[in-house]
Amino acid sequence: MANAFIYDAVRTPRGRGKSDGSLHDMQPITLLTSVLKNLRDRNNLDTRLVDDVIMGCVTPIGEQGADIARTAVLEAGYAESVAGVQLNRFCSSGLEAINQAAAYVMSGQVDAVIAGGVESMSRVPMGSDGGALFMNPQIVAQHNIVPQGISADLIATRQGYSRSDVDAFAAESYRRAEVAQRENRFQKTLVPLKDDIGVTVLDRDEGVRPGTTAESLGKLKPAFEAMGQMGLDALALLKYAHVSQINHVHHAGNSSQIVDGAAGVLVGSEAFGQAAGLKPRARIVAFAIVGSEPTIMLTGPVPATHKVLKKAGMQISDIDLFEVNEAFAAVPMLFMDEFGVDHSQVNVSGGAIALGHPLGATGAIISATLLDELERTNKQFGLSTLCIGGGMGIATIFERLN
Repeated sequence: MANAFIYDAVRTPRGRGKSDGSLHDMQPITLLTSVLKNLRDRNNLDTRLVDDVIMGCVTPIGEQGADIARTAVLEAGYAESVAGVQLNRFCSSGLEAINQAAAYVMSGQVDAVIAGGVESMSRVPMGSDGGALFMNPQIVAQHNIVPQGISADLIATRQGYSRSDVDAFAAESYRRAEVAQRENRFQKTLVPLKDDIGVTVLDRDEGVRPGTTAESLGKLKPAFEAMGQMGLDALALLKYAHVSQINHVHHAGNSSQIVDGAAGVLVGSEAFGQAAGLKPRARIVAFAIVGSEPTIMLTGPVPATHKVLKKAGMQISDIDLFEVNEAFAAVPMLFMDEFGVDHSQVNVSGGAIALGHPLGATGAIISATLLDELERTNKQFGLSTLCIGGGMGIATIFERLN
């Protein structure tokens, strides 16, 4: 089986996913086109060497519909021979795109793919596509499907995480993101977004909030307590009868921020690199996807990581750095507890709590951040993992080469 290499990665800044966010006036196709143009231009890439563009998008309707990946290929001025496809595996879509690209390259059927994702959450609201998993009352009742925030609170309750525990984790995420931004750690991958006349619209992640502390977070009210009292706690506890009640500890300050953003990762074979005159930055070692219990929903990173380590013939101690998506504070906290991983190895430049979670793009963004951190700290192996709606998990191992 051939190797799949990463040659470069590019992402936009993450803008607040609200009507007053800096990227709200930019359509999602603009975000994604910017990524493709920057990947081409900074690598002097002959786009005829690229076979496909695979882009994750969790709400692929309206401005994000009609195969936005192929639309971006055309809008970016790539060769007409370059195909494009969008996919949706909820929050893991950006990493799923990378894994599918790697599988294509490893099979020998494709030489180069740009993989990543896009989500303009200020323009195409989360959940606006409907869907039976979350909207069909019969399916919701039959499978005990509850909002993810209640699932996160259920994890915290079962693990014994207090409100102060999750707030302390979140405060550290904000602190790390502030340091990373101040030290320009994201600059290798992040490219500023400019308008049609070349004026910079946004050149840094907009969600970083300097000075955020556990004490300031402690003043926020639990976000999911009221909906839990409307019967959703009871629905979850039908599956977890041994839990007497759910302790609601998550809120907007210790959960992932809603943001706009896009990312792309150039994945290719050795032959592609030679033809393009590029040196690989990393090798994709192994990847795994799993289903997990759909009521608690967010525990998937644990079995996915066990699975990918087995595929790679590695131990958790072989991994130097981890990116565990901070959908809610309890998710990476559970991961660290289950594997005995020290927080100093996890999300070292902050995570989605402080930086944001543009659903379809996040998997690619955190993997690009992981590669940057491996290079910055001269480490060898990194692992990216995300929890996924409906009860799934995904994990990928990368090896730094340069």
